[in-house]
Amino acid sequence: MPFTHDILLLGRGLAGVALSETLAARSLRVCVIDAPQEGRASWVAAGVVNPIVLRRTVPSWRASELLAIAGPFYREMQHRYETPLWHPLPLAEIFPTAQEAGLWQLRMRDEEMARMMGTGPLNDAGLLRLPQPYGHGVVLRAAWLDTKALLRAHRDRWLAEGRLIERVLGPDEIREHDGGVEVAGLSAPMLVHCSGPFAQVKGLLPVRGEGLTVRMRGLSLGVMAHRGVFIVPLGDDRYRVGSTFAWDNVWSGPTEEGKRYLLDKMQRIWSGEIEMVEHWAGVRPAAQDRRPILGRITQRQAVLNGLGSRGALLAPWCAAHLADHLIDGKPLDSEVGCARFA
Repeated sequence: MPFTHDILLLGRGLAGVALSETLAARSLRVCVIDAPQEGRASWVAAGVVNPIVLRRTVPSWRASELLAIAGPFYREMQHRYETPLWHPLPLAEIFPTAQEAGLWQLRMRDEEMARMMGTGPLNDAGLLRLPQPYGHGVVLRAAWLDTKALLRAHRDRWLAEGRLIERVLGPDEIREHDGGVEVAGLSAPMLVHCSGPFAQVKGLLPVRGEGLTVRMRGLSLGVMAHRGVFIVPLGDDRYRVGSTFAWDNVWSGPTEEGKRYLLDKMQRIWSGEIEMVEHWAGVRPAAQDRRPILGRITQRQAVLNGLGSRGALLAPWCAAHLADHLIDGKPLDSEVGCARFA
C-alpha cells in the first residue's frame, strides 16, 4: 500500500530528536508527532555529559562507546542548525573526604578509567574560589549539551518543513494493520514511540529531578563542577544546579523540599549570595535496570525509551542502534532490548 512516510515517531524529547535526525540522514521520509507536555525532562535537563558514575567512581555503561558517537552527532547537529550546542568542558569532582581523593587515585590505575580521569588542579579562577581541602579530580571527556537550544532548533526547522505535527493523540488514533500503521491521517510501515515518561512501557520507572538556575556574582566559574550536585556555568554569572532524584509523586513539579536540598548543597561550598532565577522539575524516563529500552513492541510498532539521567550521552547511540535494527535488520543488543521486561 502507498504510505505518506517511511517511518512515524511519537514524541520529541532527546530520544525523538536523535532518532528523527538519524533516520532523516538515511534519506527516509520521517514525520514526528508531538504535543509539548508539562514535566518533560529533556526541556529542563542540565545537559551534563559525564562518562563516570561519580557516586562510585566507575565508568557509566559503555561510556567510551557512547562518547565516540555522541560528540560527532552533536557537532553535526551544531553545524546543521548553525547553533552552538556542544560545549566540551572539564568537570571537576571536588572531593568531600580524603577517602574519596584516595579512591580517585586508585581508580586511575585502571586503563579505561585513566582515559577519562585526571588529577587537579584545573587552572580556573572560579574553581579555586570553592573550598576543597582534599582537592579535586578532573573528568576529562565531559561536555555540556545545550538541550533547550537543540530542541528549539529542531522544532523550528521540522515545523517549517512540515515534518512535525504538534497535537495530542487520542487512544484510538493509532491503527495497526498487516501493511503498516495509520496515525492522524498519516501512514507508514513503522511507528516508533519516543514518549519518555508519558508512555506505558514495561520496565519504565519515572523519576522526578529538580534543579535550579541561579546567579552567583563573583564566582566566575569557567568549568563544570560537582560536589553532591552539578554546577554548570551558563555565562553572565548564571549557573544550572542539579539535580535531585525522587521516585514518589513524580508529577508534583518543583517542590520546596527539592529547592531546600539544592540550596543547602550550594551554601556549603559558596559563601556568597545565591540569587534564585528559576526552579524547575522534569520527569526522567528511567528503566528499572538503568539500561535503555529499545526494540519492537508489535509487528509495526517499536520503542526508544528509558534514557534516564544520561539522555544526552545515550540518545545518539540508541538512535543509531535502533535504526540499524529496524531498517537494516541488524540484531538488537540483548542488554537494551525491550523483550527483557516481557
